[in-house]
Amino acid sequence: MTHPPLIGVTLDAEQPGGYSKLPWYALRQNYFSAIAEAGGLPMALPHHPDLAEAYLDRIAGLVVTGGAFDVDPALYGGGAQHETVVLKAGRTDFELAMVRGALARDMPVLGICGGQQLLAVVLGGTLIQHIPDAVPDALPHEQPNPRTEPGHEIAIAEGTLLARVAGVARMAVNSAHHQAVASVGAASVVNALAPDGVIEGIESTAHRFALGVQWHPEYAVDPQDMAILRAFVAACGEAR
Repeated sequence: MTHPPLIGVTLDAEQPGGYSKLPWYALRQNYFSAIAEAGGLPMALPHHPDLAEAYLDRIAGLVVTGGAFDVDPALYGGGAQHETVVLKAGRTDFELAMVRGALARDMPVLGICGGQQLLAVVLGGTLIQHIPDAVPDALPHEQPNPRTEPGHEIAIAEGTLLARVAGVARMAVNSAHHQAVASVGAASVVNALAPDGVIEGIESTAHRFALGVQWHPEYAVDPQDMAILRAFVAACGEAR
């Protein structure tokens, strides 16, 4: 019997209030259900940087999720922090340890939304701190319509990992971000652009499967979203 590959999924962290009077973790159910549907066995990863190597010894792949926070501009030489930037240092410290460790092992990594931005930074890239201040005539990347609907299209670059796994030149995607990748590192390429030129996808050229997407494929807004997740899980299965 073939067992599904164990996929580590990073959690969001919240301060006391709402669900609990103590600090708590949270993540939308569709991250887990989409990974399971794609053939993986999802496992939540609490934020313990000191346990990163132990987690990595057990999982076959890593999904770095999004959230309502930003990567510290100090990590990419971004200068003064924009007034809109919200940090979650404990979460970022953990995700940095996980991404760096996974890449060192050539373990498959999928970065989603803010996870893509962190992956880009780890690979030597930089970020736009606030799209409306940096991109003239930018699309509303914090789309006003529901996340279960597309916000705009993307154009996928030929010859990239994303092009191979999606199998199409264009996709309709949802959009929930005020930051974006500004530049990629030397061993990375841009694999997708929005119509306004904002980078929507990046990938490493030095790793077997290290892919970042600025949208949320777990919603399956486009038919090819599940193809991306299935290709990631398949790469995790090959890695075991």
